[in-house]
Amino acid sequence: MLFKYQGFDSTGKKVKSKIEALNLNEAKGKLKVKGILYTSLSQEDFNLSKFSLKRKKTLSLSSLSYLSRDLSIYLNSGISLISAINLLNQRYKNDKVLNSFFESISTYLDEGKNFYVSLESQNVVNLPEFFKQSVKISENGGLLESVLLELAHFLKEQDRIRKQVSSALAYPLFILFISFFMVGFMLSFIVPKITSIFTQIDQELPQSTKIVIALGDFFSTNYMYILAILFVIITSFIILMKKSKVFKYAFDKFTLKLPFFSTMIEQGELARFSYMNSILIKSGVPIVQSINLSANILKNSVIKRVFVEASKSVVEGKKLSVLLSTNNIYKIDEAFIHSIAIGEDTSKMYEILNNLATLYNEANKDKTDIFLALLEPVFMLIVGVTIGFIVISMLLPIFSMNLG
Repeated sequence: MLFKYQGFDSTGKKVKSKIEALNLNEAKGKLKVKGILYTSLSQEDFNLSKFSLKRKKTLSLSSLSYLSRDLSIYLNSGISLISAINLLNQRYKNDKVLNSFFESISTYLDEGKNFYVSLESQNVVNLPEFFKQSVKISENGGLLESVLLELAHFLKEQDRIRKQVSSALAYPLFILFISFFMVGFMLSFIVPKITSIFTQIDQELPQSTKIVIALGDFFSTNYMYILAILFVIITSFIILMKKSKVFKYAFDKFTLKLPFFSTMIEQGELARFSYMNSILIKSGVPIVQSINLSANILKNSVIKRVFVEASKSVVEGKKLSVLLSTNNIYKIDEAFIHSIAIGEDTSKMYEILNNLATLYNEANKDKTDIFLALLEPVFMLIVGVTIGFIVISMLLPIFSMNLG
């Protein structure tokens, strides 16, 4: 439950905020620990506008990256963790979500809990499991500052890739959408008007013209049903991808069989796994646990399953490289397996994984740039051919009349 309070802090400054607690007495105890003399304390009003099946908020990759970086900078400068959290709270006091998040963390730290337990206990923001586990291990090993900075770099890179692809896809998808609209409009409204001219001509129409007329009649009669079916298909696909593990696995397996795209997907996943695994190993996380945590951030469920299954067998003392090469789920890139084998033999897994992440990121970036550069002209070519076919098909009977 959230309790709102007003009062004065230990310096005599007037404060007004909210605090999370199970009941009123616990809220009073937490305020006492924080050194706040409250003048009013009450549970936050419950109303329908605030009730929205309340769930934890999810921070964007960029926001989490900035928070990790700033916290690392504060800690490296010699500021204590609780002071660093309070400084961040002041910086983001106008952001209700982050303000509540830092208030909760600050309260738990004041109670004597460590940073990991504070992150795990708060109910404001949903944090990735690999992020919390990295904090847990690094905090115990005294590497919190450096690991937070590594996490900031990782999250920033993931956000950069996502934004790059989104921005590059925006224009081609806009062209595709407008083109579909234009073709649909021509078939639904323009073609039927021209068709009425042909009905007055006692002449055999070309086959292409008949096809366009048939499509025009179909679209003009059923365009509402077509739009409804497209909406249902797209919505169903999105829901199934989120809710059905079987459907998502089947779709992910299908994408890994597509030429060119399969390589892009695999390299992206291997780069993500390698970088995350290197961070966790540097933090002191055991190899078995780091493999499992790194696998959980993968988006492709087929490749994810390969590494999750491998992590179960690594516990028994088997080598990761051997397990990857002998798995029956999906054939992982041989170069990746060979590099992992070298890392296991030389006990330099961190360096090997870090280099693999860089190499796969660069290779995947090149392929993504080529794909996005080709996407726009391909879309325009398809649309141009489609519209050209419609126009020529409708002009052929007119040319035939003139020649006749």
